[in-house]
Amino acid sequence: MAIRVTSVLKKRLGDLLVDLGIISREQLQQALEVQRQTGGKLGRILIQLGFVTEEVLLYFLGKQAGVSYVSLADYGKIPEEIVRIVPESIARYQTIIPIAKNEKILTIAMSDPFNIFAIDDLRLTTGYDIKVVIAPEKEIKNAIELYYGTKETIEQAIKEIEKGTGEGAIEVVKTAEEKKEVISLEAAAEEVPVVKIVNLLLTGAVKAKASDIHIEPYEKSLRVRYRLDGVLHEQPSPPKKLQDAITSRIKIMSNLDIAERRLPQDGRIKIKTLGREVDLRVSVLPTAFGEKIVIRLLDSSALCLDLTKLGFEPEALSIYKKNISLPHGIILITGPTGSGKSTTLYSTLSTLNYPDRNIMTIEDPVEYVLEGINQIQARPEIGLTFAAGLRSFLRQDPNIIMVGEIRDTETAEIAINAALTGHLVFSTLHTNDAPGAITRLNNMGIEPFLTASTVSLVVAQRLVRIICKECKETYAVPFDFLANLGVKPEQVNYAKEIYLSRGKGCDNCSNTGYRRRLGIYELIEINDEVRELILERASTHLLKQAARKTGMMNLREAALRKVLNGITTIEEMMRVTITDTE
Repeated sequence: MAIRVTSVLKKRLGDLLVDLGIISREQLQQALEVQRQTGGKLGRILIQLGFVTEEVLLYFLGKQAGVSYVSLADYGKIPEEIVRIVPESIARYQTIIPIAKNEKILTIAMSDPFNIFAIDDLRLTTGYDIKVVIAPEKEIKNAIELYYGTKETIEQAIKEIEKGTGEGAIEVVKTAEEKKEVISLEAAAEEVPVVKIVNLLLTGAVKAKASDIHIEPYEKSLRVRYRLDGVLHEQPSPPKKLQDAITSRIKIMSNLDIAERRLPQDGRIKIKTLGREVDLRVSVLPTAFGEKIVIRLLDSSALCLDLTKLGFEPEALSIYKKNISLPHGIILITGPTGSGKSTTLYSTLSTLNYPDRNIMTIEDPVEYVLEGINQIQARPEIGLTFAAGLRSFLRQDPNIIMVGEIRDTETAEIAINAALTGHLVFSTLHTNDAPGAITRLNNMGIEPFLTASTVSLVVAQRLVRIICKECKETYAVPFDFLANLGVKPEQVNYAKEIYLSRGKGCDNCSNTGYRRRLGIYELIEINDEVRELILERASTHLLKQAARKTGMMNLREAALRKVLNGITTIEEMMRVTITDTE
């Protein structure tokens, strides 16, 4: 007999959420007012207002319908024989994905567990009884594209070139006349096989959840690498003879000058692939053997906007939430490029994004577009610098301001002035740890009394790779080994042997043993003792000692806690953190 979803909501959705304490009565009234003005489903409005996350709402709906909630991101790879049971046309039309089966029952993931007609159709089509689990719609659509999408590879495209088109069709004609060279390059770049290879490079990177694509020319080869979870991995590369055509194709897509090969160029592309839009930032740099291209992928669908899922330890998250709720002050996020600072800032702004607040940002570039937030792209070439934009913000009646980076004294001074006049300011600095941000402001020439009176919190962060759940295994190590890394006996209940985790490597993680990343955080809250040290222009070492007295967990300790909890490995901890030398 088919498994049907027959439960119905006996009360209105909003009232049920209030009764369960998920939202307040005031939040419900605010959401209903927005619904009256704009229309739309109440659940979607509650998510947009930040009153409830999609995961919580779906979990609640699943409870009401009597079905389980799952995250496909954590579910692992779905076997191909299961995917083939449901025709692609049905999967796309009904937005469902099969995830498991036994002899008689097929388990499908869907975002609307009350769609009984889809369940009945699927039972008749497949011959299986249907078990429903609930999952985010975006995850289901991504899975549909992943499992039903094209399986073509770069190697197949290269074979097609060698078989069908021949070398002459994609050779770049070099002439002395620049105009003719441009026409030849454009013609080569528009050859179908070259277009196909570039598309496969981009689609492959999106599928692999890469953050960057590196296309690097050498004397006799062309190398392609994807940055996956912060580490570069080599990919199958096109032949050297396609180098100029591929470069030209990418330049045309990003509206760059394909005739200019002597100077660096920067551009942007917006593509739609795997059912979602992805922004690409393109950087072209002349090298000895051609132009190196680095493409940064900005996938808004992969952006985590839930502070509780970024990796904050519970005590650190409590401190962070307290400080971002202050009416004014400066909160600084520090760390090197690629350490997740932007994600932390966007998640914070999303948390604070209520209709009664005016939030303004100036960024270079605007990486992700957030609904309800005024985001400005800095353009130094026309005078729109961080400092100029920030100065204009103060005439726009903002409550919260975000400056992409404090790079100079002028920007720092205007940010401090904004905090002094009652604004909450977020920004980033490039320092190795949290106390170092105070020293950096001193070196910029900011007076200590201004820093002490405006900065309320400094956060340093890094990203560690998470052990793949599909190939995770445990192994034992003696306590003495961990003691050398700073583990105390009470942290492991005085055990002589401790079990840690690692990934063996599988298809799900591209044989790396890791899948996705998580933040580790070091927070220094500016209390009275730290404030006195700032006024005395104390060294970073003394600031760190004062913060440690109040319980500050440094980056190494935060990473070590994730090692002991089986989230990451000792090797990953050693890669991204250094021993505290205090």
